[in-house]
Amino acid sequence: MISKPQPEEYSPFAAGYVGLVPNKNVIELLEQLMESSYQLFSKLTDEQASYAYALGKWTVKQALGHMIDTERTFAYRALVFSRNYIELPGFDQNIYVDNTDFNSRSIQDLAAEFKAARQSNIYMIRGFSEEQLLRTGIASNHPFSVRAFVYMLAGHELHHLNVFKDRYGIS
Repeated sequence: MISKPQPEEYSPFAAGYVGLVPNKNVIELLEQLMESSYQLFSKLTDEQASYAYALGKWTVKQALGHMIDTERTFAYRALVFSRNYIELPGFDQNIYVDNTDFNSRSIQDLAAEFKAARQSNIYMIRGFSEEQLLRTGIASNHPFSVRAFVYMLAGHELHHLNVFKDRYGIS
């Protein structure tokens, strides 16, 4: 079981994500979230998924696309740091979303992509040794451990599921 990272293993901003993760097996949580999120999004119509709760806010499709981008970014950072690489640049979520067209894709396709990315990441995470999980590097000018990114994967998804429920009326 991967133990929860200490506050010095992630940035103050990431504390919100890590803090959302309950005290349970994080890999099992990632698997459960993968399935429940896939079910949630794949049942939506494209009309429902094209909804944005306010002018200038992302549609459901864009928000899910952002979740996919973040899934890959956090997992890549975990991979790189597990291999003892020291520093990576920041990640501007708005630039990523603004430079692709998630709205042209079906919500079912995006849901399947999210599930596939998560499944791949679970295989990678299971392969990390205890030593690798504790390795650290710098991302966005802050120190992070590999295990912090594992927890951030779950916490980021939990954060957005709360946003979907509270602001989009989707749960």
